[in-house]
Amino acid sequence: MKGGRGAVAAALGIAGIVLVGCGVQPSGVVGAGEPASGLTRGMRLYFASDSGLRGVPLLDREVKDLNAVVKLLAVGPPPAEQRDGLTSLVQLGGYTVTGTGTRVTMRLEGPYAMSGRDQGTGQLVCTLARAQSVLDPKTRADDVQVTMRPKEGAALGPYRCAEFLSR
Repeated sequence: MKGGRGAVAAALGIAGIVLVGCGVQPSGVVGAGEPASGLTRGMRLYFASDSGLRGVPLLDREVKDLNAVVKLLAVGPPPAEQRDGLTSLVQLGGYTVTGTGTRVTMRLEGPYAMSGRDQGTGQLVCTLARAQSVLDPKTRADDVQVTMRPKEGAALGPYRCAEFLSR
């Protein structure tokens, strides 16, 4: 028993020398701040896929207004993203989109064909929330609420992008 204790003590002593010899210094807990949360910055268009919505960075265009972003969304994803299974479910007639701070309103000239809880609506909500945060840098994309107002019928929303990403 005494020989076993001696061997363990010798092994621990050698391990301690090896760790000190390798430059490993003892440390405590290192604070790194809060973890990342919310949506990232930069413009993205959101497209539908079998696994839910996916954001695609819009690298080659500057966002100037919300109406132009909806037009880009309706065109559909670039060819590489189409090969990855992304598509656009957005089909709209006439519309006008306005935004102030955390509020975005899309006024439609006709009825809205989607249910309001589908990927097509999610594409619009997430893309418009992201665009509003790019146009107004003081606004966080995950704070933006989007309301759809068809010419006839009740308004849909307000919706937040997170409602469509957590499915």
